[in-house]
Amino acid sequence: MILSYTLRVIVFISGWVSLIVGCVGIFVPLLPTTPFILLSAYCFSRSSERLHQWLITHPRMGPLIQDWTQYGSIRKAAKTKASVLIVSMFMLTFTIVHVGLAVKGLLALIGISVLSFIWTRPLPPNEQPLAAKVVVE
Repeated sequence: MILSYTLRVIVFISGWVSLIVGCVGIFVPLLPTTPFILLSAYCFSRSSERLHQWLITHPRMGPLIQDWTQYGSIRKAAKTKASVLIVSMFMLTFTIVHVGLAVKGLLALIGISVLSFIWTRPLPPNEQPLAAKVVVE
């Protein structure tokens, strides 16, 4: 798909904004990281082949992006790290921020929903458990 120059600039800027927001999301609770990184990969694929290649070959982000785009999967290590960060950030938020029980309940529901989504994604093929061979005698 060929984009006009103006549209390419808008998509390019959107790619950078989503990459920055995704990186900020590593440290800020309730701000998701992965969707913004995936969005930036999509935007760069439409606006800058050089930045798209940089992103998908990046040692930290590249394999995760490739797993998601090829298989819709998340690696077990990424699931574990995300879960630890999500739970610890939510607990920190519950401890530091003084809000009503309804808001805390809503936050807990959001956290449980995000964790459920993460853990219901399949593992990439290279992390799938090997099926046991059945020997028939």
